[in-house]
Amino acid sequence: MDKLQQLSENINKKESQLLSEFATRNDSAVRINPESDIHYRPPYALDRDRIFYSGAFKRYTGKTQVIYFASMLDEQLTSRIVHTLSVAQIAKTIGRLLSLNTDLIDAIALGHDLGHPPFGHDGEKFLSDVSRKYNIGHFHHNIQSLRVVDVIAKKGKGMNLTFQTRDGILSHNGEAHNQVLQPNTDKKETDLIEYINNMSNGKSVDMMPSTLEGCVVRLTDTIAYIGQDIEDAIRIGLIKREDLPREAASVLGIYNGKIIETLVNDVALNSEGKNYVCFSEKISRALLELKRFNYKNIYKSEKLKINHEKIERGFYLLFENYLRQLEEEDKSSEIYRHFLNYKLDAYFRYNSKELIVRDFIAGMTDRYFIEMLQKLLIPEISSYKIEN
Repeated sequence: MDKLQQLSENINKKESQLLSEFATRNDSAVRINPESDIHYRPPYALDRDRIFYSGAFKRYTGKTQVIYFASMLDEQLTSRIVHTLSVAQIAKTIGRLLSLNTDLIDAIALGHDLGHPPFGHDGEKFLSDVSRKYNIGHFHHNIQSLRVVDVIAKKGKGMNLTFQTRDGILSHNGEAHNQVLQPNTDKKETDLIEYINNMSNGKSVDMMPSTLEGCVVRLTDTIAYIGQDIEDAIRIGLIKREDLPREAASVLGIYNGKIIETLVNDVALNSEGKNYVCFSEKISRALLELKRFNYKNIYKSEKLKINHEKIERGFYLLFENYLRQLEEEDKSSEIYRHFLNYKLDAYFRYNSKELIVRDFIAGMTDRYFIEMLQKLLIPEISSYKIEN
C-alpha cells in the first residue's frame, strides 16, 4: 500500500472512532459518478475543497447579504462571503461539540449560498419573477446552488459532489423557523428531484436534510445572520439597539457575539447524544421573535428599497438583452466572452437559452451587474415597463 494512502487511512480510522453514533461516516459517501482515482482526502473534505476553489465561491465576495449599495462604500458591512464563512465556523463549533463529521459540515456550509444572485433576497425575487415570465419556473437560490455544483461548475461538467453534501446544500432553508430538526435518513436522489420540481412549479414545500450535519448547517444559517444583520442595520442607522424587542433581547442578548454564544450553547446542550438538533423552547421563542423583528424592521424596510425599482427593471432588461444576443449568436457579447466560452458544448446543448441566461445573471456579483447595466442598458431604464 502506498505510504501516503496508509497514513490517510490511519487518520481517517482514528477520526471515525471519535464520531457520534448519529454522525455521518466517510464510508457512507455516495457520488452519482463513482471515481476510480485514489484521493488522500476524506470524501467530504474533497467536496469542501472543490467548492472552495470554484469560481462561484470566489464571487461570494462581491455579493450582497442584505444591505446593497451601502456595502460597496462601507466594507465592514456583511457580504455573502462573510456570512458563508460565519455559517461554516459556527456550524463546525456545534458539530465538534456533538462529535459530528465537520468535513461534511464545512462542505455544506461553504456551498449553501453558491446560487444566490446579486442583491440578496430582493435579487432572488426579481430573478424569479423574470423566470416565470420566460416560462422556466420559479427561481430559488438553494436550487440554483445545487445547479452550480451539478451543472455549471467545471466548464459545465459539475463538481461530482457526494449526495450528502448536495442534499445539505439543497435542504439548507435558513428562512424557515424550526425548533427541532431531525434528518430524513431515507432520502434518495429522486426526493431531491421531486423537491426541485415542486418548488420550481410554485409549490411551497419543505425538506429535511438527510444527515445530522445538514441539520446543523440549516440551524446555523439563522444563527449566523440574525445578529449580524442587526449589527449592520445599526451601523447604517436603520435601527437602534434599544429598538430590539425587550423579551428576546433579555434572553438572547443585544450584541451579535452574545446572540451567537447563547444560541450555540443552547443547541449543543439540548442536542448532545440525540439523533436531532434543537433549541430549547424558551430560546426558540425568543429567536422567532427576533427574526420577526428583523423581517419587519430590516428586510422589509422601505429605507432599504430606495433603488428597488431600478434594480428590478435591471433584471428584466439584462435578461431580455442576453437572450436576444444568444438568439442572434452575438459572440462579442459578455454572455459568450465571460461565460459560454468557458463551457463545454454539452452545457449549451442540454440547457435552454433561457436557463443559460438565468445561470449567467445568477452568477453575477452586484458590481458586475451594475457595470453590465450601465454599459448596455441604462439609457432605456426610464422608459422601460415590466410586462405582467
